[in-house]
Order: sequence, then C-alpha cells, then structure tokens
Amino acid sequence: MSNIIEGYLGVTPDTRKSRLPARLDWWQSATGLFLGLFMWGHMFFVSTILISKDFMYQVTRFFEGSFIFDEPKPILVSMIVFIVFAIFIVHAALALRKFPTNYRQYKIMKTHTVVLNHDDTKLWFVQAYTGFAMFFLGSIHLYTVMTQADKIGPYASADRVVSDWMWPLYILLLLAVELHGSIGLYRLAVKWGWFDGKNPKAARKRLKKIKWAVTVFFLTLGFVTLAAYIKIGIEHKDNYGERYHPSKIVKMPSCCLHQGGVV
Repeated sequence: MSNIIEGYLGVTPDTRKSRLPARLDWWQSATGLFLGLFMWGHMFFVSTILISKDFMYQVTRFFEGSFIFDEPKPILVSMIVFIVFAIFIVHAALALRKFPTNYRQYKIMKTHTVVLNHDDTKLWFVQAYTGFAMFFLGSIHLYTVMTQADKIGPYASADRVVSDWMWPLYILLLLAVELHGSIGLYRLAVKWGWFDGKNPKAARKRLKKIKWAVTVFFLTLGFVTLAAYIKIGIEHKDNYGERYHPSKIVKMPSCCLHQGGVV
C-alpha cells in the first residue's frame, strides 16, 4: 500500500517526500562517472596503435590475461564488456527519467533554453541528443566487442573498421561519446560541487574551460586514432582475416619467472 501511495502522490504514508528520486539521481551520477572514466581509459587503450602495432598487440594480450595464462583468454574481455554494457543500460534507463515525454514538454524546455540563454542548459540538450544516439551506436559497438572479443588487435580491429564498414558508425559514436562524456563529467562536478572551493562561480568557469580542453583533446586523439586504423585496414584489405604477429616478443626478466610462470 505504501508503494501505491508513494507512486501516486510522490510522498510516503507519513507525508514525507519520497527519497527515491534522490537515490535514482545518485545512481545515475555514479554510473555516469564510471562510464565517463571508462571512456577515457578505453580511448587511451585503442590509441596505443599510434605508438606501434606491437605495443597495441601487447596491451590487448594483457587484457586477455597474458600475465596469468600461457594462452590468451578473450573471454576475460567479453566479461569486462558485459559488465560495462550492463552499467551502460542501467545509466540509459535512469537518464530517460529526465527526457521530455511528449512534444509539449520538449517545446517548453526548448523555449526555456532560448529565453534563459544559459550555456549549461544548452549543454544539457547536447548531452540529451548525444545520449539518445549513443543508446543505439554504443549498443552496437559493445555487443560486437563482447561477442567477438577474440577479434581485437592491430589487424583484426582495422579489418572491422574498414572491411566490415564500421568506420561510419565509429565516426558518429566518437562524436557522441566524447561530447556526452565530457559534458556529463563537467555537469557532475558542478552538480555535486566537487571543486567549488571558496568561489563556486569562478570554479565553474574554470571547469568549463577544462571541459572544452578535454573535449578537443579526446576528439583529436580519437580521430587521429581512427585514421590510423583506417590506414592499416586499407593496407591489409587483401589479407582480411589474417591476424597480427608481433615483430618481437617482449620477454619478462628472468628474476620474475619461476618454473615457466610469472611469480
């Protein structure tokens, strides 16, 4: 009965306002923070191709458990992506609470944005649009990686970008992810006052400058990285499906080895 009362009136039986919206807001923030930081880490991982094919290969093998197992275990990558995918879906479901549910609500919000002429409100709309796009683009990418975790590497990833015609999706996904993530992390910092200090107004201006610097940095890094994979994919197109073999194997120091394994 208490759930029914709270559902209709938004208050508990003892007339106190429900805390559920605040809890859901906290979980939306927590999942958004995790996904934003994961996005940054993921970008640094895929950009290792800019250093060398060998380095990207070694980093890939690391995530497949090369520091523990003699043979790579792509299932480990699938498990990680499955967890990220689940958090991605939860975050999207929580974020939908804030979306306008009909055209009239959308028109009111849009008019309010124009009249108010507030930059942060405009950023919310950009975040909403990119979040909607990510729900489709991100789901395709995450599902592909989760089910084909054994096809990650200098050649396999480049083949997927070029020969499997994923580059148009990745261009749109890159724009959506970087804009949505950087705006989201900025709005989280403002919302929860993490860096307010003694002068919140000045801190907000400083955070906004940092936010745009981060956006430019990751968009640049992302497009340069995508261009590198496209170049490799074009060069490797005639050998589609061939896996990369490193030019040299990085060996562990003898002091760290014991009976053929890592101590």
